[in-house]
Amino acid sequence: MLQNQSNSSQLPIVQLEPLQHRNQSWIIIKAPLINILDKNIRQLPNRKFSATYKKWLVPLNKENYKTTYYKLAPFAKLETSKMKIHFQKEQIGSIAISIQKTNPIKSIKIHSVNQTVITSMEQMLQLKSYSNSTQRTYLNEMSQFLQAIKNVSANEFTTPRLKNYLQYCYKNLQLSENTIHSRMNALKFYFEQVLHKEKLFWEIPRPKKKILLPKVISEEKILKALLTVKNLKHQSILLTAYSAGLRVSEVVNLKITDIDSDRMQIAIRGAKGKKDRMATLSMYTLQILRQFVKKYKPSNYLFEGQFSNEPYSSRSAQIIFKLAIKKFNLPPNTSFHCLRHSYATHLLENGTDLKYIQELLGHNDIKTTLRYTHVSIKDLGKIESPLDKILRKNL
Repeated sequence: MLQNQSNSSQLPIVQLEPLQHRNQSWIIIKAPLINILDKNIRQLPNRKFSATYKKWLVPLNKENYKTTYYKLAPFAKLETSKMKIHFQKEQIGSIAISIQKTNPIKSIKIHSVNQTVITSMEQMLQLKSYSNSTQRTYLNEMSQFLQAIKNVSANEFTTPRLKNYLQYCYKNLQLSENTIHSRMNALKFYFEQVLHKEKLFWEIPRPKKKILLPKVISEEKILKALLTVKNLKHQSILLTAYSAGLRVSEVVNLKITDIDSDRMQIAIRGAKGKKDRMATLSMYTLQILRQFVKKYKPSNYLFEGQFSNEPYSSRSAQIIFKLAIKKFNLPPNTSFHCLRHSYATHLLENGTDLKYIQELLGHNDIKTTLRYTHVSIKDLGKIESPLDKILRKNL
């Protein structure tokens, strides 16, 4: 188990508080005059020095708050209780907006003839214990369909009419293959699981998906990127993700009790497909995590967010990954998930059996794991181009 020890170092106290000043909302930074703090504050975007308060201000929003917090956290003890109260009040005030974003009924106009479709579909999804993300996707895709058909009853749709609609999605709306697959899955669930029309989709072909190779970062760039991250919390998150091949959702939902230092394993609970599995715990990562726990003292989640008993947000983890790899000129669409792809590919190149890689990643089908054979340079790198062979012999 990770040891939760006290941090003996004495850091200066910095207060972050909300402030209304000249009809604008600000975060006021009440910090002592210390060079390292002043230097980092001056690097904050849209900062402004107030002659009235003799303090630095930044515009009040969650992104600026997080940026300010992570800039100053390594060098100061931050007092943020007033900021937490502010955002809690803001969260209560935005409940209606949140419901609108997650509930398609509130944001999309559906004709009265189809008003019961979403309700009955949502009930069946919950009874079958589908994940929250799958429920949101299915309900949103079904809502898009209901909005398109207007006052036509969805329950009266036949196979030919569904074909026409899906052709419209591809040709007129120009939806991607993946989006059409998601919409078909939602429609199939409703007609087969709710209305029990099992044969309705037998004659409807699915669009062929594009075969995209996983994006992989070389071992050298991974090492340079992760070991040069200065913020201990950020480095701990990225090292844990890469060293164990975890999804971003799996990393941020880790709890302290999931780290088993005796067996050198990480317990991944309720991952994709509601599966538990065990991942490997790197010795180096364990050392970094012990330093992290000693400094940050998490109580439940290993990587806590700004509010008590909340996990670190997946969005924030994506941001720190982008910042870590920014200087390596990687493609702009390189995402946090590339750490998982890189982990699997590097294991394969180092001689790990595919079956073990499949178990470590939690793949149901070995075909998913086989994708990494297409990006591994272990054997392909030994193949010489015929052009080089001819030139080498003749020149």
